[in-house]
Amino acid sequence: MDEQPLLNVSGDSSLGKVEIAPEVIEVIAGIAAAEVDGLYAMRGNFATGVVERFGKKAHSKGVKVELTENGVLIDLFVILNYGISIPQTAQKLQTNIRQTLKNMTALEIDEINVHVVGIQMETRESEEQKED
Repeated sequence: MDEQPLLNVSGDSSLGKVEIAPEVIEVIAGIAAAEVDGLYAMRGNFATGVVERFGKKAHSKGVKVELTENGVLIDLFVILNYGISIPQTAQKLQTNIRQTLKNMTALEIDEINVHVVGIQMETRESEEQKED
């Protein structure tokens, strides 16, 4: 079994070390992204779709964390609502994720890349509700 690398976030090594798995970073980033207005959904893969069919929410859906020599890189794959400003929403996603991870893990993230993979148009039902 291939062991995943862990991020060492220990400041004071006299007490021991604190390590964070990349999956934890993915979950935190996914939850932080969900807080941003204009985001319709995160684009996951087949496995996250199966997990959600069994009733479990996949918070890391649409988030990929990569550990490199340069640091931590995050890729987000998002579907945004129609009519919003894509650059502004992408910047809000980057800012909220960076701030949340800084507060919770003390990690400085080198890159947060936002990949807009779709736009969600308003459904007929939601248009009718707005007219009422």
